[in-house]
Amino acid sequence: MASVVEIVTDLVTPILDELTFELVDIEYVKEGKNWFLRVFIDKTGGIDINECALVSEKLGEKLDTIDPDPIPQAYFLEVSSPGAERPLKKEEDYEQALGNYINVSFYQTVEGEKQFQGFLESFDKDELTLRVKIKTQEKIMTFERKNIAKARLAIQF
Repeated sequence: MASVVEIVTDLVTPILDELTFELVDIEYVKEGKNWFLRVFIDKTGGIDINECALVSEKLGEKLDTIDPDPIPQAYFLEVSSPGAERPLKKEEDYEQALGNYINVSFYQTVEGEKQFQGFLESFDKDELTLRVKIKTQEKIMTFERKNIAKARLAIQF
């Protein structure tokens, strides 16, 4: 049986293609007693609240027509922008992030740290290279992608 994320991906993709929007991520999570189905969308120049509402309406209509219901428990549908700290999931996300400041979290500590922030210098299917600042020194660090739990754009302070 397909997962909720797979089903929603199949339903929302034609809607987004028609509107020339990009699917960034989908998550189906339980928080407290409530379930949330979150769909993150974007487009060149950014997405606005009216565009999120349009996608929410169209996706909600499609979800309501499926029988049997693929999501038997009650849930809240949220369609939104990925925000300024957009996750990096696909190769295209990394390509667009080249030269930008990002945050990388790891499954296990690397040099005593669980995460690093720095400028994305390069990447390939196996490795990712960041230019990080440690105290007053800049350092080039390369990490194996298989050890990366999450990567996202970051805001530099």
